[in-house]
Amino acid sequence: MSKKILEKYRNRTNGERGLKSPRWDGRFSVALVYPNVYHHGMSNLGVQAVYKLINSRSDTLCERFFLPDHDDIAEHERTNFPLVSLESLRPLAEFDLVAFSISFENDYLNLPKLFELMRVPLWASERDNRYPLVLCGGVCAFLNPEPLAEIMDVFAVGEAESLLPQLLDYLVHWRGTDRINLLKNLGECSGIYVPSLYKVEYSTQGWPHYLANEGVASSVKRQWQADLDSGQAGSCLMSADTAFGDMALIEVSRGCPRACRFCAAGYIYRPFRQHSIDHLKSQLRRISHQSRIGLVASAVSDYGEFEQLGRTLLKQGNKVSVSSVRIDAVTPEQIAILAKSGHKTLALAPEAGSQRLRNLINKGIDEEQILNALQIVAGGDIPNIKLYFMIGLPQETFEDVDAIIQLVLKIRNAWVDAGKQKGQLGRLILSVNPFIPKPWTPLQWAPMEARASLNKKYRHLQRALGRMPNVELNCESLRLAEIQGVLARGDRRIAAILPLIAAGESLKSACQQTGINYTDILLRERSADEPFAWEIIDQGISRQYLYEEYLMALDTKLGQLCHSGCHRCGISC
Repeated sequence: MSKKILEKYRNRTNGERGLKSPRWDGRFSVALVYPNVYHHGMSNLGVQAVYKLINSRSDTLCERFFLPDHDDIAEHERTNFPLVSLESLRPLAEFDLVAFSISFENDYLNLPKLFELMRVPLWASERDNRYPLVLCGGVCAFLNPEPLAEIMDVFAVGEAESLLPQLLDYLVHWRGTDRINLLKNLGECSGIYVPSLYKVEYSTQGWPHYLANEGVASSVKRQWQADLDSGQAGSCLMSADTAFGDMALIEVSRGCPRACRFCAAGYIYRPFRQHSIDHLKSQLRRISHQSRIGLVASAVSDYGEFEQLGRTLLKQGNKVSVSSVRIDAVTPEQIAILAKSGHKTLALAPEAGSQRLRNLINKGIDEEQILNALQIVAGGDIPNIKLYFMIGLPQETFEDVDAIIQLVLKIRNAWVDAGKQKGQLGRLILSVNPFIPKPWTPLQWAPMEARASLNKKYRHLQRALGRMPNVELNCESLRLAEIQGVLARGDRRIAAILPLIAAGESLKSACQQTGINYTDILLRERSADEPFAWEIIDQGISRQYLYEEYLMALDTKLGQLCHSGCHRCGISC
């Protein structure tokens, strides 16, 4: 036993405010595991939503597990102390269900250590009735579950509000059932994917073909909540030890009305849905005692009643916080609301420097709109601006990279002029990330650019912008981006590399040891008729529609689609 770890857990729970896990009293118990540290996990709205849903029932309870902080991992190993829940300090073996919530592919690398600390075999084939069932939910579970198919027993495919009630009813009823029979029956439930019920055969080209057991659907249909107002995703537990401090988060919309061709969120959360203004006002009155309210959405400024919502919060005495705003949706009133709330930095996402590439990704903005948005922000009292750019987009040349530099120079000059007029000069923060082709986007057929080429582009940007006064240039790790790309696009054979990379092996070395050709997964343009591992999931989006979008992206003469053109996917947006 480790007194140090137990004391840290008690201090954390003592510092939390909000919903508490109920007493056990024979309830069906769920261990909710976030595969990263507490600071990140408690900043995740999905974790909070699941915690609230389970602990609001009379027959279930939920307690949390997180990856220990770095120094605590050493303490676990020194004392041989297993991972225990934050609430009751119980080991994982005492729970009926282990539910992972995974939003980011690179968190897969934490799974080998977590399973080791949980005293549970990593591979599903090695677990029997002595161990709880292991379920995976979250974005990664319905973006592409296959890289974890050899690890997880079950995947929840879709949004928690529409899946969890039925799933929990089933699990409570069949509690104690033999594992094999339970998995077989779960495979017949809507939105539940049980990998062991599907045999995968690979063609000579390495393409996967799925053979479902009798009575099991050939693909698993994503579940989604049609009426957002029937519930509310938001903070149910407050802790100062998070990315947002004591800010209360509340979701205002889900999905995105845009059709950016690189963005998975704009496709796997279709159709775009919004909470009604009346519903949100009633929810905000309940948390009016919180000083700062964080509005959560893919792009908060796309919420139709944003300004009315902001005025309501300011009138209540709250401060408003948003992560980012759409360049073509910025208004002076929005900026005034954020400035009055004490916003010091606002994020905008031009994504590309040239109009040609902005058209290719269907960003739907031009340089005039970018500079106009900047002028609006500069006219307020928000001193710093953060700009997101990508490199390595399909058909990108060094001229396109130079276009980023030229656009940044124009923005900086306007920013400096505005700062001089106000007597304060803020920072221009540039976040540059390599393009990673994600499943369920039109660019899923595109290759990722090789690391050596991306490195040259990074160095080019650093020479031009890295030492510019009042400009901060941040470039994402290309090593981690490559790993993310392989984990996002791989099939179920990919899981073999996780223990090796987690132990410190390079991606190249891990793939060589396991016989995986990662360049084929990541650096090759996919053919039109090639099946994808992630198509075991039915998103309700036509493959033909996505491929037509891909061809249009590559044909620069066609330019961008209008956003209303996305009806061709078969889902009204």
